[in-house]
Amino acid sequence: MIGTLDVVVLDCPDPAALAAFYAELLGLEKVVEDADWVELVGSGPGDSRPIVAFQRVDDYTAPQWPGQAVPQQMHFDVKVDDLDVGERQVLDIGATATGSGGETFRVYLDPAGHPFCLINPKD
Repeated sequence: MIGTLDVVVLDCPDPAALAAFYAELLGLEKVVEDADWVELVGSGPGDSRPIVAFQRVDDYTAPQWPGQAVPQQMHFDVKVDDLDVGERQVLDIGATATGSGGETFRVYLDPAGHPFCLINPKD
């Protein structure tokens, strides 16, 4: 091992808004916030790493999914017990359904346009 995962950073136009979305989606808590940077961590004891952070980018361009004109570069897979229930929940907090997916996953866009998947693997 060379190192350990410390921080995952997502570029976005509004760090506070996108952090609020992911806090709700992943059950994370805000630990740092200023106008250009927000950090979230797990809510359990000892959950200080990895950090999921959001940084303001001027003239932000959202990824285009599924095309690669503006590549997605990374995405989260979020495991849920029931895809239908999970879908209702993420749409309620501001996600956009893409209509893409399969039997064990569905693809959505977060409020800044980053793709993420709800997954319910059968394994």
